[in-house]
Amino acid sequence: MSVAESRRIVLFRHAKADWPQVTDHERPLAERGRLDAATAGSRLADTGIPFDLALCSTAVRTRETWKLAVHELAHRPKTVYEERLYEASPGELIAVLNETPDDARNVILVGHNPSVQGLAEILPGAETGTDTGTDTEADTEAGSAEAREWLKQRGFAAAGFAVLSFTGSWKALEPGVATLDDYWAPSE
Repeated sequence: MSVAESRRIVLFRHAKADWPQVTDHERPLAERGRLDAATAGSRLADTGIPFDLALCSTAVRTRETWKLAVHELAHRPKTVYEERLYEASPGELIAVLNETPDDARNVILVGHNPSVQGLAEILPGAETGTDTGTDTEADTEAGSAEAREWLKQRGFAAAGFAVLSFTGSWKALEPGVATLDDYWAPSE
């Protein structure tokens, strides 16, 4: 696979968590979170993106979210549970993504806010995003504008996911090189 090929990153925030008397890392999903995680998995399947790799935080709520969502996908990607995704900054998430092998074209990252939203905001950079050539320019701009507006007005919802694309090596992933193509969140 050429490093100049188009790649996709799906940023997937864990579903709604419960607040029992446990440490933050050990918080499980609430009942609503379990339902939303499965629904999100179905919507991820609807995107038709064939994931090559899943990077998932080690927190209980992210692992549960991913386990419920992945059952809805036609193909189960290799999953790496990564401690560095828990309480990571957007820059730290980029550092983890920079380590992704270039034979992985489509990656899903299952993580937490505020870092997931921060990454969805900084990877596209400028308001117009970057044209990757994968869609017509009008389609890309319309999809990006709608997704950016949703994130700006409502934030990155629990069990929501953002689809971003860029061209180049994972090592070259940095702020401003991607396009925010789509965003989905469960009904409130």
